[in-house]
Amino acid sequence: MRIAQVAPPFESVPPTRYGGTERVVSLLTEELVRRGHDVTLFASGDSVTEARLIPTVDSALWRLEEVRDALPYWSITLGEAYRRARDGEFDVIHSHLDFQAFACGLLSDTPTMTTLHGRLDLPDLLHLYARFPDAGVVSISHSQRAPIPDANWLATVYNAVDLDRLPFNARGGDYLAFLGRISPEKGLDRAIRVAHMAGLPLKVAARLPLKDTSNPVIRADWEYYDGKVRPLLKSGHVELIGEIGDAEKPELLGNALALLFPIDWPEPFGLVMPEALACGTPVVARRRGSVPEILTHGVTGLIGETDEELAQLCRNVHTLDRQACRDEAVARFSTAEMARGYEAVYRRLTDSGQTGIREKSGIRKTSDKVASVGWPEARPGIVDGRVPAQRPSWGTHRAP
Repeated sequence: MRIAQVAPPFESVPPTRYGGTERVVSLLTEELVRRGHDVTLFASGDSVTEARLIPTVDSALWRLEEVRDALPYWSITLGEAYRRARDGEFDVIHSHLDFQAFACGLLSDTPTMTTLHGRLDLPDLLHLYARFPDAGVVSISHSQRAPIPDANWLATVYNAVDLDRLPFNARGGDYLAFLGRISPEKGLDRAIRVAHMAGLPLKVAARLPLKDTSNPVIRADWEYYDGKVRPLLKSGHVELIGEIGDAEKPELLGNALALLFPIDWPEPFGLVMPEALACGTPVVARRRGSVPEILTHGVTGLIGETDEELAQLCRNVHTLDRQACRDEAVARFSTAEMARGYEAVYRRLTDSGQTGIREKSGIRKTSDKVASVGWPEARPGIVDGRVPAQRPSWGTHRAP
């Protein structure tokens, strides 16, 4: 099958360090190539792939200080993809640019599908999806669908992790690990407090906020870091490692007693959770978003709510079987499992004769039982009552 993978040009594919969406796009692209598909990847020019690479920018946008608004480059990316689609180069276009491809897909004879990598609980999105009710979309967890249940959901396909680069560690260690981005919704301040209450050291591998303080969300991240996180870093039980890449993850995660994941937002997936499980490391997390889908409480992790409860769970997490964590990652979050899920969606689109995102074959029926890959329907996570802040324009409303 001739497949176009359209990636955000903000980060390279795969990313050099932090970049969950780009990492998933890379794993999917390489697995599809291994399975014999003719794959074209639209991404930044510093990306590395066995597929045909069509550079949409010379290098990842985050490296370019002069870039203040990445949306023009999203348009460049889509223009490159759909110009080739117009010439009949693809059987299906798989966009990872959130809703940006909806209008292009409406006008194209090549079937378009979009994987949604971000949060959907933003009020403006209700108006958008009302205008594009037939846009074919894939969720990365069942809980992600809760704000817009009547979208044209084609499937749920869980993200994959690179199991070969995340070796199993049967012993673990005596510290807690935090891996992610420094922002209020990721809960680093809570993680530091919980580790202190549990009497356990905490190693923090976290990316500082981005440089563009003209963006109000980035400015809020810096205020969070300076006001709530930085004072807590003076505690003797916290070690700030900084941002790490794939090469350093096995050591951080594999040698940890547990991954601490005290989020405060409706996490659509949380790639770091299966990354930890692959290393044999259980997860202690709050019940938000996809957490109850990714983790099995009492088997691969422990789920709590308050700081006190999480601290107690951290003291008990050593009782979980690390082999069971690894087995779960292999069974549910392999690249082969993810590719099989997407292949089923590609076949569904191409075999039905559906063109673009227009309904022709009954695929739009939202009353039908949705296709799901990897796990049964789970209860939606808790969403706080406030209107969430929107992430910078280059990531629309995902958390980069």
